[in-house]
Amino acid sequence: MKYLVLLCDGMADTPVPSLGGKTPMEAADKPNMDALAARAILGMAKTVPDGMKPGSDVANLSALGYQPAECYTGRSPLEAASIGVDLSPSQYAIRCNLVTLSEEADFTKRRMVDYCGGDISTAEAKELISCLDAHLPDGMRLYPGVSYRHCLVWDNDAPDLGDLTPPHDISGRVIGDYLPGSPAAAPLRYWMEQSCAILRDHPVNRRRIAAGKRPANAAWFWGQGRKAALQDFSERFGVQAAVISAVDLIKGIGVLAGMEVVEVDGATGYIDTNFAGKAQAAIDAFRRGNDLVYLHVEAPDECGHRGEAENKVRSIELIDEKILGPVLRWLEGQGAFRVMVLPDHPTPLATMTHSADPVPFLLYNSAVSFAGVPVFTEASARETAARMGTFVNDASALMRILI
Repeated sequence: MKYLVLLCDGMADTPVPSLGGKTPMEAADKPNMDALAARAILGMAKTVPDGMKPGSDVANLSALGYQPAECYTGRSPLEAASIGVDLSPSQYAIRCNLVTLSEEADFTKRRMVDYCGGDISTAEAKELISCLDAHLPDGMRLYPGVSYRHCLVWDNDAPDLGDLTPPHDISGRVIGDYLPGSPAAAPLRYWMEQSCAILRDHPVNRRRIAAGKRPANAAWFWGQGRKAALQDFSERFGVQAAVISAVDLIKGIGVLAGMEVVEVDGATGYIDTNFAGKAQAAIDAFRRGNDLVYLHVEAPDECGHRGEAENKVRSIELIDEKILGPVLRWLEGQGAFRVMVLPDHPTPLATMTHSADPVPFLLYNSAVSFAGVPVFTEASARETAARMGTFVNDASALMRILI
């Protein structure tokens, strides 16, 4: 038996006026998802437990069959695992975004222009992170990641750093009310402000401005946490598994869960990612003996954060055409298989940030034909859940149901 989990990050949405009152899932041409829906079990699942923030960290842990309330320590420790950082018990891992801020003289009056630093490349970002790291005091160290996503490791025994706001939650807003406020986090606020002076005239940013691109002119810290531990996935579920993703967060979960972490050339986390390469990587992972592949695609989420309705629709279509279609065709020649398709959380275009609302899912079993529905959408999943009782209050149960 082979199992494919296709996690379309942030795919769920609410009706969008520019799409004629449809959601991106409703507007997208996705024949492969819809064909599965016609023979699958559909429903709704709660991926974000009460009291927890609707981050991709919490929601993907749920989708992978872990209960976040039992194992979640913060986002950045998961990302740190991906880049080989072994935290000590007295260290915090903290996400560092390279962002674009406006340039008012008063730092607190600046606006969050772009949470991803103008889609800065990994090579450019590595130069900026290296420059920032050279200025940091002993006890603080920056590790480069992918594109705008990086990791600060801080020797700090403080039990709590307070609330650190994700930059994608405050796009277009003045940052003053969202800067670190607790005394324990005062050094983070200091270095966020200092980063503006350090990065403003860096050669990378001068070149970007000359090319008409946004500069990555500031560091923004959030997503703090202590060292994390997860039960081995194969021990938990009795299958060998691989994870495919462009982002360190998901790869880090895979590392901690003992899964094979598959790298894909050209995987960017956006709509320009190597969709076909991800499909081939999934097929190759199955050929190497993995029973289950968790294939994560970030593009719909990024489009949601940017308010890009047409690109969000297109990202769903590309997932369907270039990933799901080829992998299904390969699986159909191998014998019995099962597929689960779902987002981790909604990222509504109307708000451009995550929601804790339940998400639609489909469960397909090649050996059993269920009386499904013609299309896979938020509405069809809600209606089925209401009619058939397929509302899953704890999404971590989905993995066991699948297997």
